[in-house]
Amino acid sequence: MPGFALRRAALADVPTIADLNRRVRQTCLPYLPDLHTPDEDLAFFRGTVFPTSEVWLAEAGTQPIGFAAARQDWLEHLYVDPAWHGRGVGSALLSSVRDNRAELNLWTFQENAQARRFYEHHGFDLVTVTDGSGNEEQCPDAHYRWARPEIRHGS
Repeated sequence: MPGFALRRAALADVPTIADLNRRVRQTCLPYLPDLHTPDEDLAFFRGTVFPTSEVWLAEAGTQPIGFAAARQDWLEHLYVDPAWHGRGVGSALLSSVRDNRAELNLWTFQENAQARRFYEHHGFDLVTVTDGSGNEEQCPDAHYRWARPEIRHGS
């Protein structure tokens, strides 16, 4: 047993997910500029992410330990509490998001070697890298794409 459970997130989970997003980014991505206040994060998740995305929440008991949000064929967010890294949480969240999709794209920061290894391990291919001029953090990023094997090989 993995010690955690997944469920579809509800609107009531917005404050929890916004807070988890902020904490994980500050801990795991300290090189990113802090561009938004906690209230702005809350408004973003409430007004932008939840109305347009499928959001999954991982919990250990009642403790939120990770989440993923996907919109159409894009993984917009996947963050896991660092205390839970390497314990299958990210893989389970990714599987939930991929279940009903033929392909999935995402952006991650080039400097985020841990995320890049994770996605590559899960079958994502690097599409392109940029200088970061297209993201609000202005940090170099990388576009990855995953496709189901039958799509990838044209079967």
